[in-house]
Amino acid sequence: MAQLQKPFEQKNASTLYYVISIVLGTVALSYGSVPLYKTICQQTGWGGQPIKSAAHSVPDGEDEVTAKLTPVTSSRRLRITFAGSTSDILPWKFTPQQREVRVLPGETALAFYTATNHSKDEDIIGVATYSVTPAQVAPYFSKIQCFCFEEQRLNKGETVDMPVFFYIDPDFLKDPTMRGIDTITLNYTFFKAKYDKNGHLSPVPSPY
Repeated sequence: MAQLQKPFEQKNASTLYYVISIVLGTVALSYGSVPLYKTICQQTGWGGQPIKSAAHSVPDGEDEVTAKLTPVTSSRRLRITFAGSTSDILPWKFTPQQREVRVLPGETALAFYTATNHSKDEDIIGVATYSVTPAQVAPYFSKIQCFCFEEQRLNKGETVDMPVFFYIDPDFLKDPTMRGIDTITLNYTFFKAKYDKNGHLSPVPSPY
């Protein structure tokens, strides 16, 4: 009798583990929607989202990283322009400090945005999304440091500078679909942070 009962116990245990794994997976996805969206966009360049730089992950080799961050002096310089905006309900002023920079593929560049909280009586937390146009350039626009998808708290009346450190992947030059593209625009939009009943940051709107 014990031998007949054992297979049923094993089957029930397997079913229980399966159900638990589904529940845990669903909870993880619901709580991690913003980080998941962020990771997918950064790693794939989907939706005009610049990818996360290889310099911020564990590289396959130092030579590969060095090659990515070596300016291609034989290339034409690319014109990078900057744009910034805020949602209607966010009383911030958010603008780029520079209109444009010109960089070689593989050359690092540092740009700044300035944000001011114009509220006279409220500290406000904002979250920024970003995009690149033309959208097909996004996989080659690598950000080493930026403030996107992270909560930015500004006290009432406070002004802060926000840096963006980036480079254009030299593989841009090898892609035939990039021919004729000389101007690239990096755009940020700030939204007022919203939280669910559990205190988790709600997903920010997609730039598209």
